[in-house]
Amino acid sequence: MIVTLDSKRRLTVPAALAPTTPGEHFQVDFDAEEDAIVYRRIATEPDWLDVVAACPEPMDDLPTRREEYFQSKL
Repeated sequence: MIVTLDSKRRLTVPAALAPTTPGEHFQVDFDAEEDAIVYRRIATEPDWLDVVAACPEPMDDLPTRREEYFQSKL
């Protein structure tokens, strides 16, 4: 498949080749070995429990929150 840029520098892919819905997110990578741009669909609503479980630091080791308000040093 050959994809070209339009006048606003956008790529257009026929809907039959890549069915999507508005609001979907994609990760875009450039593969230098193949000289290609690769689009990968990513989940739009990740499960927050999975995000917390993937956190590298245990929640017990986080520093305590300061009680002071931010003061600008201008």
